[in-house]
Parts: sequence; structure tokens; C-alpha cells
Amino acid sequence: MEVLENYFLLLDIFYFITETHYMKRTLSLAMITMILGCELNAQNDSDAPKNVILMIGDGMGLSQVSAAFYYQQEPANFERFTHTGLIKTSSSSHKITDSAAGATAFSSGIKTYNGAIGVDKDTLNVATIIETVEDHMNTGIIATSSITHATPASFYAHVEVRSKQEEIASYLHRSSVDFVAGGGLKYFNQRSDNLNLLDSLKQHGFVVNTTSVRTDSPRSIDSRYAYILAPDALPKAIERGDYLADATDAALDYLSKKDNGFFLLVEGSQIDWGGHRNDADYLINEVVDFDRTIGKVLDFAQEHPNTLVIVTADHETGGFTLGAGKNDNGESDYNQISPSFSTKGHSATLIPVFAYGTGAKIFSGIYKNTEIYHKIFRLLEGNTKQ
Repeated sequence: MEVLENYFLLLDIFYFITETHYMKRTLSLAMITMILGCELNAQNDSDAPKNVILMIGDGMGLSQVSAAFYYQQEPANFERFTHTGLIKTSSSSHKITDSAAGATAFSSGIKTYNGAIGVDKDTLNVATIIETVEDHMNTGIIATSSITHATPASFYAHVEVRSKQEEIASYLHRSSVDFVAGGGLKYFNQRSDNLNLLDSLKQHGFVVNTTSVRTDSPRSIDSRYAYILAPDALPKAIERGDYLADATDAALDYLSKKDNGFFLLVEGSQIDWGGHRNDADYLINEVVDFDRTIGKVLDFAQEHPNTLVIVTADHETGGFTLGAGKNDNGESDYNQISPSFSTKGHSATLIPVFAYGTGAKIFSGIYKNTEIYHKIFRLLEGNTKQ
């Protein structure tokens, strides 16, 4: 829009000059071409991010986002975004998606059936964005669930049914992921086939840590890192401390040491679980924890202007609502907020998208969830062709 406005301004000047002298008219046309061309080139250059950070608040609808504004003392980091949009989330099999189909839409740009991990509706493997950029960018995955859970799994594995977490785990050491943090230890070292996939990770260049994302020695760019820190999921936010922010800090520090850029997925997994349980305190604590991590990511993006940050969700969970509370007379009190739920499952509500940084403007509007992938990939095409 700015380019067009400048074009019309220059065109007005051009018409004024052409009434006076042919030489001035020729010079004016050359100037218009040169200036407009420079602006278009600058716009194209600025639309090609070096780094992309995709943050997924599993089960996070607009009311969940709104909770970040009311249930913490600090301003919500969601306010810092410059562009917003909405996505439609239905899967190929159901009007209401699950996390597996929703995450595969993000990771591969295709609609698939509920329960599918990195496969299409015919159960054929589809390339994930991590696999697509593996020769050109570093990659990372962080979750507060098991790393074999539906959302993180959909970015590195190809399995017909999301419940096959041991099979999903077997994909990690064969993947190109450089940094991973989450739970799910039992799917690696307490397996029904008696294999110890922690050894497989080490054999494929991973430094494995099962205690803390903060206790190892400084990370070398010549190694890969796997922090698998709980038998299954991590504890709730109120119990796990600053894990999500710390893991994200560690990933950003490590991935940004190399010059070729990176793709990082960060999932606030347990927002969804608070919704399923209709547990408002659980849900709100997870949202606040996710929002604080968003703040860390946006700080990084401000310091690294060639970074794109996208925050969205696979679906909404719980039919979560921030309604009015009741006063002593049982009447609505609009100075009190009373969280409530309409379901213990997912809902079909449209999901917000927040974008900041290089290329953020193309995430405005209303579109299918598969467009998250396609918009990211269109922006990255310049980098992946190098």
C-alpha cells in the first residue's frame, strides 16, 4: 500500500513536470522507475525472513487469549503483535479438528483426518516444513507435553494414528531436528520392544539430557540437543517453573549461533488439557506461562529484525468463556469475571493468528489453517533456494 501511495504521489509530480519541459518529463519518468523499483525491491527483501518461530497454544481460542489480559499483573504480550488474522480449522474427516490433523495442516499444508500424524487422508507420508528446509535451516521443537504427542510429532514423524507414541519416538533420531525439548522419556527407554532410543539419539549426534534444560555445558553448534525431561508430559505450569521460557531461550541461543537461519516450533501443550478438564485455574496458568514465553520470543525478534513470529492454535478446547460473575444478590456483576465451559471437548470456533516481524502482514485476514504452512513457505522460498 505504501508503494502504491508513493507511486501516485510521484505520478502527480510527473504530470506537473510534463506540462513544462520534455527533458524534465524524461528525467521524471526515470526517477519514478528508479524510486518505485527501489521500494519494491526493499519490500521484497524485507518479506524474506531468516528465522521463523511458530508458537502453538494447543486448545487456545480467543477467550483463552483474553485470559492473559485479566489474570496477570503485567500487560499481556499478545498486545505487542502488529498483525492479526483468523483461521478455519476443520479437518478432512470432521468439522471439528483434533490436534493431530490441526498440526499436520500447519506442518505440511494439507487437510487430513483426525488422528493423522504427518500423513494425508490416504495415509501417505507428506513432507513437513522441517523436512523441507532441513538442508538450509536449523530446526527446533519444544513442547510442555511429551515430544511424541500429536502437535510436536506432526512436525517430524509420519504415523497413521497419533496413539502410536513408541513408533513416533523412533522417528526423532532419524529426523533433521537440531534441538528438541519436552517430555516422553518412557517412549524412548521403557519401550515394549526393549530398545533404548536414547542410545540411538546419541549415535545420531544428539547430546541427551534427561534432567534439566539449564544444567548442561554451553551448547556447541557442532552437536544436536535432546532434552527429554519427564516420563510423559511435563508437570503443570504452576509446578514446572520457567521450563517453557528457559527451553525457548536455550533454543534461540543455540539455533541463532549458525548463520543460515532457523525454524522453531514452541507449543504450550497443556492449555488444551485445562480445557478438557474444565479446570479454569489450570488453563489460565498455562496461558499466562505461554504469554510469558511469547514475551521472550518477541524480545528476540526485536533484537533480530529478520525474524518472523507467528502465534496461533490448532483448535479451541472447552468452549471457554469469560462471563460476568454474580453479586451477593445473585445478579450479574460486570466488575467480576467468572470463567466457564460449554464442553469437555474441542469446539469449531475460528482461531486467532498473531504475527510480528518480517513478512507478518500476510497473516492478516481469514483463511484455512493449511495457509499457515503455505504462507511461511512462500516467505522462505528465497532462503531455501540458496
